Amino acid sequence: MQKKIVINCDNKQTRVAVLENDQVVEIYLERPVHQRVVGNVYKGIVANVLPGMQAAFVDIGLERNAFLYVDDAHLTDDEENDAKKRSKAKIEQLLRPGEEIMVQVVKEPFGSKGARLTRQITIPGRHLVLMPTVEYTGVSRRIEDSEERERLKEIVSALRPSGKGLIVRTVGEGQAEEAFSQDLNFLMPLWEKVQAQYLQKTAPALVYQDLDLIYRIIRDLFTEQIEQLVVDTQYEYEKIIEILEYVDSALIKKVKLYAGDIPVFDIYGVESEIEKALSRTVWLDCGGYLVFDHTEALTVIDVNTGKYIGKTNLADTVLKTNMDAAEEIVRQIRLRDIGGIIIIDFIDMDSEEHRRQILEKLAEKTKEDKTKSHVLGLTGLGLVEMTRKKARQGLDAVLQQTCPYCGGRGKVLCSDVVSARTERQLKEYMEHLDDEALLVEMHYSVAGLLIGPGGSYLKKMEEETGKVIFIRGSDTMHIEKYRIIASGSLAEMEKIAFPVCLGEQHIVKIEEPHANNPYDGIGRISGFVIDVQGGGAYVGEDVKLEIVEVSRTFARAKIV
Repeated sequence: MQKKIVINCDNKQTRVAVLENDQVVEIYLERPVHQRVVGNVYKGIVANVLPGMQAAFVDIGLERNAFLYVDDAHLTDDEENDAKKRSKAKIEQLLRPGEEIMVQVVKEPFGSKGARLTRQITIPGRHLVLMPTVEYTGVSRRIEDSEERERLKEIVSALRPSGKGLIVRTVGEGQAEEAFSQDLNFLMPLWEKVQAQYLQKTAPALVYQDLDLIYRIIRDLFTEQIEQLVVDTQYEYEKIIEILEYVDSALIKKVKLYAGDIPVFDIYGVESEIEKALSRTVWLDCGGYLVFDHTEALTVIDVNTGKYIGKTNLADTVLKTNMDAAEEIVRQIRLRDIGGIIIIDFIDMDSEEHRRQILEKLAEKTKEDKTKSHVLGLTGLGLVEMTRKKARQGLDAVLQQTCPYCGGRGKVLCSDVVSARTERQLKEYMEHLDDEALLVEMHYSVAGLLIGPGGSYLKKMEEETGKVIFIRGSDTMHIEKYRIIASGSLAEMEKIAFPVCLGEQHIVKIEEPHANNPYDGIGRISGFVIDVQGGGAYVGEDVKLEIVEVSRTFARAKIV
């Protein structure tokens, strides 16, 4: 499999794309406004201990207090003979409010939830991960060869400092003892520096910050399996070369500085993939499509045949769509960085063999994902359950914000519903209004329904309230909102309610034909409806017109 890393840098952000066989599978972004906190070590203060939840909240200096569960509150977790003690230990026995503790962030804050913490500190290097609070020797599960695992374990066991733990990272496969020794010579002084910072600083405080994005990419992803690393900035290119001279000089030949006129992300098709990753619907090459829906607790993915009609029979058509979907689903999960519980609704399959093939395809593709994933199998309803470790915000959370109009619902109320609600609220407001008239602005589609045919609904509302109501339509107002611009005497409101006068000439765009008389056209001036005689033939065009009649809810005009 061909793998590439493409890096785009500017003053506002750093973006990294990982490509496999020229397909984008992972995106990493780092911006000053969204500082990464996973991996950071803090000197925190226990804010409160909750025995009912067996957890504590810790002030580490972030906007919200971070969460520390009892299983993560133990300083060690490796000694088997202490397992029973640890399982019986309660959070109130381990921590007390006001206590200062060293903690590390293992999960980013999400929505209203604070960061997730642990007291079992890990500091990653190039080939090793140092675990300074436990005595442990381990090898990455991704290294599957048993002989290689034994060789690595022997090397690291001999190097491991007393009272500390070491884990061999996947990139350490095939490395000699010298590489691990060099890594350890970097990690141990770094841990000593963290301890010194902890003693010097006043809680809450940051005592160790994980490396910036490009350093982490070099450390964690740039291996011999990567065919090429492309970066589009001279400064970052020189920095990468400098890092590699220390980390692994053999990889320098794989680094390329891109200096073309077309943006590097456009050359490799990354920008278009980011756009697709933010879409709810993803089309498959076969003609089927996927639909992604996110909730607070889980992500649901629906598979549909779409335009694919197959060539032989229904079972083969369904299998082909589901197989393509399984491959694309794993890629999208990685690309979107979806974590937590994932439920997949594949198209129903009658064949047990076909269901087995789909599960095998999912399991095979998830092995390519460096983030831990588990395919749990089929539920009684035929849905596929899987989980994926959630350590940071997904791509949509980083690139998008909650819609200020719909509040994240993805839908707005219908115009007739808003019209009825607005009428109720205005009547309630006018019960306590001493003025005889008021001017209200709202979305023009709601205004039309509130006014009614020939102003009949508005007239009825005025009779019921005893007030004169001037309504101004606007195409910039949120459809669910309205605004009371002013209230006062009838004469005062007439002065500000009408933006046009008899005999005035204006240039107006004809927006649509008149609903009851297509010969005429409808335009608007400051939201005020202008009925243009003979304007139906000029829809979409700007015309010069003269005002020939002005009424409470609209004006008539002729083209000049």
